[in-house]
Amino acid sequence: MSKTKTRHKHVSFHLGRVVATPGALAALESVGMAPIDYIKRHACGDWGDLCAEDVEANAAALKYGTRIMSTYTLSDDSKLWIITDGVINPDTGERYATTLLLPEEY
Repeated sequence: MSKTKTRHKHVSFHLGRVVATPGALAALESVGMAPIDYIKRHACGDWGDLCAEDVEANAAALKYGTRIMSTYTLSDDSKLWIITDGVINPDTGERYATTLLLPEEY
């Protein structure tokens, strides 16, 4: 599978509550990066290092309200995942949460 880097100019979705696992925070700290740097990328449609199939899944998720996922390779070659859930709050029509985590924490 080839990796695809994508940035969509007009991506718009509600992140919900943003949370991070201790492992994700430690990994970011160890490479001198802040969580907000990756949250911004995720929120504007820069999905990082996704294969073409996952990019297509994110496009469908924006349309149908399912899970949105980004994968970023940190400078030490470790991976960071960001997942915005596909559960839509029936009262607000918005997603509940976005989580930063390491793949082994999934």
